[in-house]
Amino acid sequence: MTGPAIPETPLFDRQGSIRGYKLNKMAMSLGRPENREAFKADEDAFLASYGLSDEEKAAVKARDWHGMVALGGNLFFILKIAAIDPAVMTEIGAAQAQMEHGDFLKQRLGKV
Repeated sequence: MTGPAIPETPLFDRQGSIRGYKLNKMAMSLGRPENREAFKADEDAFLASYGLSDEEKAAVKARDWHGMVALGGNLFFILKIAAIDPAVMTEIGAAQAQMEHGDFLKQRLGKV
């Protein structure tokens, strides 16, 4: 059963899960301290060790949250990447909604 489509929102379904397997596996590995240290020490080598595509690597390095989800990333998994930098959750929400952060705060959260 499918519901109405939300414009510009990638659907995380079986196909997306298969497409994003390596990206999600890499992100989940960041739950381990030694992997977080390896990621911080040499992000390129760490991403390569999981066999990520050039497009996936570019999305991770740019912290392109919407792009990672579009590539099959599960938001709950890729948020582990946000713990490395750390990123503000409302900025990630704005990126997912493809909105400016200030507009997101005002429109979605009623903050000025």
